[in-house]
Order: sequence, then structure tokens, then C-alpha cells
Amino acid sequence: MILLQFSSAQGPEECCIAVEKALACFLHDAKLSQVNVDILESFPSKHGLKSALVSLDGSQAEALTQLWCGTVQWQCQSPLRPRHKRKNWFMTVMRFSPVIGIEESEIEFEFIKAQGPGGQHVNKTCSAVRAKHIATGVSVKVQSERSQHANKKLARQLIQWKLNEHQSQQLSTLDKERHSSHYQIERGNAVIVFSGSQFKRLI
Repeated sequence: MILLQFSSAQGPEECCIAVEKALACFLHDAKLSQVNVDILESFPSKHGLKSALVSLDGSQAEALTQLWCGTVQWQCQSPLRPRHKRKNWFMTVMRFSPVIGIEESEIEFEFIKAQGPGGQHVNKTCSAVRAKHIATGVSVKVQSERSQHANKKLARQLIQWKLNEHQSQQLSTLDKERHSSHYQIERGNAVIVFSGSQFKRLI
């Protein structure tokens, strides 16, 4: 399994729009490549996404990762500030390794009814999953999928990610700086370039 984080790198709202549009293009590429993708976490902004964490699985997952990792550039007049002089917006896609070796016996699962819209299916089935890593107390709740099995899988992956975050916080200052590098971005040398309001791929 591969984890990719799409991030606006603390850029303005236009960069958040780029994250949302780029993620949609990435999901299209993944479908064409027959790569299974799960969106584990996403953090919305007013007009787009500040960041999103996805997991990849499949024979072409590595090739797709290599294609997308790095700086992504969007060449476009700001859709929010028409008089703004800036026409280049940047976001980043970074790879992280999931925690290895977590056994299912280390996680406590609780199956509950999903909340929110969804009609009779949501109200009558316990498809949502609350999972807790017993040793650390790290917990998550997942109800994005309709099936209990799928939510359980996502919950386990999300706990792995959170444990990875927790372990990184315990590292040396240098390692902490390396870990937080996904909040930084190299403007220029973009691996993929999109253009215009239609988000047409140039590279």
C-alpha cells in the first residue's frame, strides 16, 4: 500500500481549488490504470481542499505514484480574484510509507449506525466503524463507505497513518523537519502542469 498526500502547502484558496481539481484528475488516472484508491482523509477549504490523504493499491500503483509525486502547477487567472496579477498556483503531492506490522488484534473495532444523509440504509444498518489502537488509544471513526467491511479496512489504514504521524513527532528535530516538508513546496520544476478554468493537462 502507498500513501499519497495532496496539499495546498498552506497556499491561498486558489491552491486549494487546484488540490480538489488535481485529486479528481488523479482519481481518473487511477481508474484508467486499474489502481484502487481510498480517500482516507480530506480537509476542505472554502472553495476546495486544503489537503487529502489517499491510499493506493494495485500493480500500477507505483508507476502512478512516480507520475504524480512532486509539484503540480495550475496556470490560470484567479477564479476568485479576477484582478489579481498572479496566474501560477502550486500544490504538492508527497509520498509517505504506512506503519508496518500492525496486527488486527491490536485494534479494537466497534460497529455503529452511520449518521447523516443516506436514507433507510444509513438508519437500519451498523455500517460505520469506530476503531481504537489499544496500545496508544489512537481512534478513528469511518462511515464513508456503505459496507461494514470497507469501512473497517479504511479505519485500519487511517489508524496506521495516525500512528505514523505520532511516531514522527517523537523523532529528532531533523526528522521532524523532514516530516513537515509536505507543508513546503518547490515552485518550478512541476511534474504536472494544468492550464485554464477547464484544468487541461499540458504536461
